[in-house]
Amino acid sequence: MAAEIISSTQDTDDPVDAVFALHRGGKMEIRATVPVRDADDLSLAYTPGVARVCTAIAEQPELVNDYTWKSNTVAVVTDGTAVLGLGDIGPQASLPVMEGKAILFKQFGGVDAVPIALACTGVDEIVETVVRLAPSFGGVNLEDISAPRCFEIERRLQEALDIPVFHDDQHGTAIVTTAALWNAAAVTGREIGSLRAVISGAGAAGIAIAKMLVAAGIGDVAVCDRKGVVHQGREDLTDVKAEIAEQTNRSALKGSLADALAGADVFIGVSGGTVPEDVVATMAEGAFIFAMANPNPEIHPEVAHKYAAVVATGRSDFPNQINNVLAFPGIFAGALQVRASRITEGMKLAAAKALAGVVADELTPQKVIPSPFDERVAPAVTKAVAEAARAEGVARI
Repeated sequence: MAAEIISSTQDTDDPVDAVFALHRGGKMEIRATVPVRDADDLSLAYTPGVARVCTAIAEQPELVNDYTWKSNTVAVVTDGTAVLGLGDIGPQASLPVMEGKAILFKQFGGVDAVPIALACTGVDEIVETVVRLAPSFGGVNLEDISAPRCFEIERRLQEALDIPVFHDDQHGTAIVTTAALWNAAAVTGREIGSLRAVISGAGAAGIAIAKMLVAAGIGDVAVCDRKGVVHQGREDLTDVKAEIAEQTNRSALKGSLADALAGADVFIGVSGGTVPEDVVATMAEGAFIFAMANPNPEIHPEVAHKYAAVVATGRSDFPNQINNVLAFPGIFAGALQVRASRITEGMKLAAAKALAGVVADELTPQKVIPSPFDERVAPAVTKAVAEAARAEGVARI
């Protein structure tokens, strides 16, 4: 089947064939930023001139940020274990996604990015490999690494490195979700502190969203995994889930997702599966439904609109797309701009507030989050993140 699709890519009227045609040869390349037209250019760009720059950096290591690409270049790192909704498809099959991520960094944030797909999945191996690669980069964007390993990998890398390390599946999703929720509350005349939310999914995104909503002042939030509500009384919790159980679920809910949704103000789906309509109907009047599984939302918008005041998905063909591209280019652009040593919780919240603010004067139930193509987004997020980095003491310039 794959061979048939690939061999027929000349017919780009077929959307599938058009996809293969676009990807042929890859989606990115590396280009020089200086000319090499003659012997004089060569002597400046390479030997002997380059030796002077190398010597200067050896004597003053911080000059690497001024005289190489490091200060505006991010490594996009994956092991291919949790790629989109495809799961563990391996490093080579992940490369089209990593290339896509890299071109989005450039398109929306002006940040150069290099896809790096690793042929290892062990936590120690990944951490050691990225640490060894780090001198070439100003930041590390972890991508499509399965939970719960992703939590430890990010933590250990940030402890080992003095450049920003950011797992976009966690924090990018959390930032955009929080921004949309702030605006959903605003457009309906409510406060985030009055809302009780239920998150379906206790993986990377679900855990990060829960933590950010707590930091943003949510009234209450409960996280559900395949076995139901994550609560302190459960004896089967991983360390990560045990930690989130301590930080959430003030109502001490137990039982299934359906039990938790009864009377809930907010549903946030990052798990896949389907929530039956009769369960959706038990939510509070004027609820918010953010069903973000792709390509099939946990609650289809046609059903969601029967019961919810604001509906969002992860898809581009419905209003209110929760798309990480609204966050990560500006996050890294801001962090790199001030040569931040890390991305703090305050920087993430600042990004969410800035993102929400882009459309604060244009809010409708169908527009609680900007379009990825809104040219105001990246500059607003970049500025807010840079200012927050300085306020939090992690900026170096």
